[in-house]
Amino acid sequence: MTDASTAEEAHVLRRGLLYGFAAYASWGFMPVYIKSVRAAPVLEVLSHRIVWAFVLLLLIVWRRGELRELWSALRAPRALAVLAASTTAIAINWLVYIWAVQSGHVLDSSLGYFINPLVNVLFGVVLLHERLDRTLRVAFAIAGLGVLWLAIRGGHVPWIALTLATSFGSYGLLRKLAPVGALVGLTIETALLTPLAGGYLVWSAANGSIAIFSGSTSLDALLLLAGPVTAIPLLFFAGAARRLPLSTLGFLQYVSPTLQFLLAVLVYREPLDGPRLVAFALIWTALAIFAVHTGRASRRAAVLRA
Repeated sequence: MTDASTAEEAHVLRRGLLYGFAAYASWGFMPVYIKSVRAAPVLEVLSHRIVWAFVLLLLIVWRRGELRELWSALRAPRALAVLAASTTAIAINWLVYIWAVQSGHVLDSSLGYFINPLVNVLFGVVLLHERLDRTLRVAFAIAGLGVLWLAIRGGHVPWIALTLATSFGSYGLLRKLAPVGALVGLTIETALLTPLAGGYLVWSAANGSIAIFSGSTSLDALLLLAGPVTAIPLLFFAGAARRLPLSTLGFLQYVSPTLQFLLAVLVYREPLDGPRLVAFALIWTALAIFAVHTGRASRRAAVLRA
């Protein structure tokens, strides 16, 4: 390998790390944005995210010359069927997440995204018949114990965390099955949701219950920014995914729930009581086992390839 090719690989890796950190940090600080628009109803915030993200993504697709790929995907029944399912999953994820943040459950949201990597592996075992070795079985048992402990001692099933983890895990699995690129797929997903979201905004305006353009200039500006706030982190993520190994991307994904956890505890002062603390400790232990195991497996694979 020449020095030039080594330098080029290092440059690609640095840029991928920058994009990946930007994506996950953006998602980590997303509660700040959601809290700032809490004067608007949850469904209106979701609708603005969908409509303005679709407008922005369509412009980006046109700018990048990918309209032909977009049109081909729209005429492919299999691609549309898979994207319709992934659209449902991400819509549930966004709706529950917005409600949770506006209702003061940022801590539960962070728990969901901490659990998500383990849910992804579970889907691989159950649906794709991937093999689960002893180390990962131990990690799953510890994480399951954490969720069960929270359900018993907390007095309720942690449905917010479980819904966020399973909906986002389902979304990731379905997007792997969709035979379209990341940008085109996301554009189609927002396009499928836009009639519903736009219809809700029109209905709210007709009933006089819409928050945008109701007298607050700052709220208007923030709601109009819902598109970039939604789309830009996803574009950063797509850039990182093209440049980074999956193992590196897997470690970066812990940036987002960690930032949400810190916001919940240090900024929003959500209670970190005994049952929650024990549950988080068990799940973090499971994630540590999972991360070490994944890192070792990636190094062994790299040695074998070499």
